[in-house]
Formats: sequence, C-alpha cells, structure tokens
Amino acid sequence: MLTVKEIMHVEGYKLRAKLSNGVEGIFDISPYIEKGIFTQLKNIHYLKQVKINFAGICWPNGQDFSADTIEFDIKQ
Repeated sequence: MLTVKEIMHVEGYKLRAKLSNGVEGIFDISPYIEKGIFTQLKNIHYLKQVKINFAGICWPNGQDFSADTIEFDIKQ
C-alpha cells in the first residue's frame, strides 16, 4: 500500500511530499482550494498544520488527500 513518508509546507499552496515508493515532489493543492471543505486550506497558517495520517495527509478539520492523489499530482 502506498503511503506518505514525509510532508512539509514549502511555499504558497505547495507541499513537498515523499512517498513509500520513492516518488518525491511538490504537491500543489491550489486546484482544490475553491471546493467545499478544502476552502479552509486557503489560510496558509492552517495549511501548515498538515500531518501524515494512515496512508495520506490530513488537517484538523477533516480535509485529507490520499497518497494516490498526491502521487498522481506529482507525476503530472
């Protein structure tokens, strides 16, 4: 199962991710911040509260992305 090994805010709406399959890169969340619960991620202070959960990443109010979504975005 693909998992997130490291996640770190870099700048703006970009997070640096390292995945269990060796894929590393920038995950840009800006395409998501105008949709539903993800609008809270517009707040950079809140965005920086990102944590690794089971196989992906999450924030305190329930926003989350799977490792598969992150990998797909990095490879684009």
